[in-house]
Amino acid sequence: MDAPGESLPPSPTIDRCMTEVLGPCALLAGMKLDLFTPLADGPSSPERLAERLGVRPDKLRPLLFALAATGLLRAEGDGSFANSPEADRYLVRGRPRFLGDLHVSFGDTWRGGLLAAEAIRAGRPVAALDFAAMSADEVARFFTGQHPYALLGGWKFAEAVDLGGHRHVLDVGGGSGGLSIALCQRWPGLRATVVELPSVAPVAERHVEKAGLADRVDVIRADVLAAPLAGAFDVAILRSLLHVLPPRGAAAALRHVRPALSPGGALYILGQILDDDRLRPEGAVLLNLAFLAFYEGGTSHTEAEHRAWLAAAGFVDIERSVTANGLGMVTARAPSGDDPPR
Repeated sequence: MDAPGESLPPSPTIDRCMTEVLGPCALLAGMKLDLFTPLADGPSSPERLAERLGVRPDKLRPLLFALAATGLLRAEGDGSFANSPEADRYLVRGRPRFLGDLHVSFGDTWRGGLLAAEAIRAGRPVAALDFAAMSADEVARFFTGQHPYALLGGWKFAEAVDLGGHRHVLDVGGGSGGLSIALCQRWPGLRATVVELPSVAPVAERHVEKAGLADRVDVIRADVLAAPLAGAFDVAILRSLLHVLPPRGAAAALRHVRPALSPGGALYILGQILDDDRLRPEGAVLLNLAFLAFYEGGTSHTEAEHRAWLAAAGFVDIERSVTANGLGMVTARAPSGDDPPR
């Protein structure tokens, strides 16, 4: 215990946690205001930008400096502000890689994190995401908010893995269909099938139709936890699915995907995969706080757990990797006739 009159010892971790959250808040506010889009035309004064956004300059100015402090804006010597290269690429509406609508997903995730203590006290999710029970509007809002993330996952996957020689991808729990859309845009000869719950499938159908890919991306209604999937796909991808499930559900999902893969077919699990000590990667560890509020038993699972489930489901050649663009991935393969008996 510190003696009275002693100087306070440093508290760098607490200080960092108190202030670092405000940088993401600046990004969230900028996304909601869509302030990066008018800056695509070049630097602007706070007054001119405020006029274009329909807000007061004195209220906007602190946000502009905050975004400049994060590196998303550049403060010019004449008092104007400009987009950084990153903001110009990803946060200008209409650009091919636009991610500005992620503010919906950010808000949902942070709300879950803020409810972690309440979920722990209650012993249950206090903001449960039950897609089968939610209204159609609630489901559409959630998965439309997740759509930019799904597209981003598809872009990252397409940079890391060459599917040019494959024919048909099974996108299990594909949500909005963003992953399949990104992959089919990258490889014109590829087909994809999104498997989703009946309550979620209409959202995927709308996004696929909007992308002009209804002739190459099918959406089927099925519950991967309820029964094995049918088909003869040469690739299956599970993105951001297993970590919303408890261990028993994750194991069942992998068992039920296995029959839909052709012999030798590749399986890719994309998402939050923990080291076996559960301390890294930090993002996966921290997301578990939000999962407490949203999912009964959902959590970032360890590499060892993934390996055990895959082996039990009959998969071989199980590997974990992190791609150059930061995508966490576990890969496996359905056995072929050339594999020795297990």
